[in-house]
Amino acid sequence: MKLYTAALAVLVPCLAASLGDVDKAKILGNPSAPVRIDLFSDFQCPACKIFHEQSLPVLVREYIGTGKVMFVSHEFPLPMHPYSRQAANFATAAAHIGKYQPVVDALFRNQNVWGTNGKVWDTVAPVLTAAEQKKVQEMANEAAIVGEVQQDVQLGTTEQVKETPTIIISRGSRRYPFPGPGPGNYPLMRSLIDSLLK
Repeated sequence: MKLYTAALAVLVPCLAASLGDVDKAKILGNPSAPVRIDLFSDFQCPACKIFHEQSLPVLVREYIGTGKVMFVSHEFPLPMHPYSRQAANFATAAAHIGKYQPVVDALFRNQNVWGTNGKVWDTVAPVLTAAEQKKVQEMANEAAIVGEVQQDVQLGTTEQVKETPTIIISRGSRRYPFPGPGPGNYPLMRSLIDSLLK
């Protein structure tokens, strides 16, 4: 416990600019929850896949599903991943028709396939109806969708996100960047969240 307390003391609150407006389709949990977690993630990032499949379900069970935490997803495709921007565009377009989470789940579940062959659409299409497929394909390359993804990237850059996944845990003006959240450091993340809930 002393190790976690000492580590928490090192995490100095970040009083940067507000995390701004949020696409409601990219929110999990209660929008009026006392604690907010903002995730900056890349669909082609292996560590983001681990976070999505292992740590996020625990966060949902312990905090998001209980109304204690609002969780907000932001796209942060890294330049080193050639297909992550396209995946982010599809996911953001899917958010506009209420299908963000199914598309996100499919992208992470099949990351090894589309991340290798570049066939992102082949992963996205099966979780959408034919009508939804048409809408998402049309919207994914529109300036508005491309701009939304770029706004997330710019927000992450402003927040000094250097790696994915990075989360920012906040309550009011108390804000803590937490790069590389995962199963290995979940107890530290839990301690930080619990301290903000007091």
